[in-house]
Amino acid sequence: MPKELVALAPRQPVLREYEDGPLPVDSVRVQVDFGAPKRGTEMTMYYGLRGAGFPQGLGNMCVGRVIEIGDEVEGVELGERVAGHGHLKETHTWNAQRLLKMPARMTWKEAVCYDPAHFALAAIRDGQVRVGDRVAVFGLGAIGLVTQQFAKVAGADFVAAIEPIAGRRAVAEKTGADLVLDPTACNVGEVLHEATGGLGVDVAIETSANYHALDDAIRSVAFEGTVVVAGWAKECKGGLDLGAVAHFNIPNLIFARANSEPNRDHPRWNFGRIIDTCWKWLSEGRFDCEDIVDPVVPFADAATAYEEMDNHPERSVKLGVSFA
Repeated sequence: MPKELVALAPRQPVLREYEDGPLPVDSVRVQVDFGAPKRGTEMTMYYGLRGAGFPQGLGNMCVGRVIEIGDEVEGVELGERVAGHGHLKETHTWNAQRLLKMPARMTWKEAVCYDPAHFALAAIRDGQVRVGDRVAVFGLGAIGLVTQQFAKVAGADFVAAIEPIAGRRAVAEKTGADLVLDPTACNVGEVLHEATGGLGVDVAIETSANYHALDDAIRSVAFEGTVVVAGWAKECKGGLDLGAVAHFNIPNLIFARANSEPNRDHPRWNFGRIIDTCWKWLSEGRFDCEDIVDPVVPFADAATAYEEMDNHPERSVKLGVSFA
């Protein structure tokens, strides 16, 4: 029988068997080849926060090949490569209308960066990053690393990437950051002001939901600059001092979330336009995702790897899973 990765209770991942039901007439069955979890939001649910229920599937996106087609489905072929949202399991049954079809040139790593790209694009648009801007991205998980690349696409002249984990900083250097900083080894605000002629960055984007990082972001922006809160923040119990700099520097604090409707640019933009743009650009190879998805482990080791991702975040960027 096929297996799936689930949490039976908070922080208790296991592989368990399941059965596929009958195939609905409007759906396809997909044999999964690769997949990936989503660290931030998914971990919140994995810990049992925000009203999470159990058992719960673990994982965010899967990539595979169509092995069965419903009677009413048109325009889909057996063997076609597709992607979609879903937890880590050996087969998925997806509605044909929601399939993400993958062109021949597209890699599976590009496909599983689709979800992080939504929130990266929202942060760039809500932060109004413009041609020539100086930008700092705080937190270099998948969202932060895609945000860094989106900032360049948007025309930023200078992009700094800030992250305490060395492996993630290395990916930022490889994917085009102009300056990469370890916040545990320097005063980020001072360094970024020095790097920008004393002004500070125009836009600071915080993706990690860490209040120390948000504090650094506020200290890094220019007078009346913009700080984008893109991470799903929890209760603040320290690390943030709004009286130290913000009270005098009056930054604009923007909360960005891709799928909160109406969009700030409604009706021209909505979540549908965001996701369509992200898939198109990933399909065209506009972003370097190869080192964002790391490490890649066999599905048989997925439960252990998930615990490793939780307990040792310094050992991964975005966990990938191979079903081969």
